[in-house]
Parts: sequence; C-alpha cells; structure tokens
Amino acid sequence: MPDRFDTGMAIRREVLGDAHVDRTEANKSGFDEPFQRMITEGAWGTLWADDTISRRDRSLLTLALLAAMGNFEEIPMHIRASRNTGARPDEILQAFMHVAVYAGVPKANHAIKLAKETFKEMGVEV
Repeated sequence: MPDRFDTGMAIRREVLGDAHVDRTEANKSGFDEPFQRMITEGAWGTLWADDTISRRDRSLLTLALLAAMGNFEEIPMHIRASRNTGARPDEILQAFMHVAVYAGVPKANHAIKLAKETFKEMGVEV
C-alpha cells in the first residue's frame, strides 16, 4: 500500500504543478512542516487520491467551496490548477454562479436580517 504522503505529494504535483509545489516546499520550515504534511496526507493523499469522483469534479467543488467560504486567496491557485484537472472556464463560471445563488444570496439575506434586528435593538431606523 503506498504511503499517503508519497501518494499525496504525487497528486499535489499533478494537480498544482511542480513549480508551485517546489516553491511551497522551499518555503517550508520546521514550524509549518507538520501542517504541510497534514494537508499532503489528508487533502491530497486521501481526498484527492480517491477516484470516486473525477479530478475535474473535485476542482469545481473546491473552487465553489473556496468561494462560498470566502477563502478567496486560494482561488487563483485552483484556477491555475484547472489546466491540469480539466475543469473548463465555462464550468468554473457555472460553479461560481451556483455559489452566488446557494451561498452568496442566502448569506447576504441572513446578514441583512441580522443587521435589521441589530439596528432595531439600537433604536436606529432603517
């Protein structure tokens, strides 16, 4: 059975590219080495290694989740990775449109509701 770290590193390189992984590895220190090992084994060596869904689909899910959670700093890296996963720009756009409907609008609606309640409690008319 292949080691999850080795499997994860191979998949990470296939998806993100050698240049990205080499930069990350070069910047790794003793401080963040446990974190890098954890994401290599867990995210890449377990989740991305599972072939139940395609890398294209994983790429689209990842981009949608990153956007829905507001983790925007990761999006450019995963957009670049789409060259290797097969996720097309039109598919990525559709994933982001789903985010707008299913994550963006509900989040905004809830935030507006909370703001109205808070303004009312403060005695501010809106």
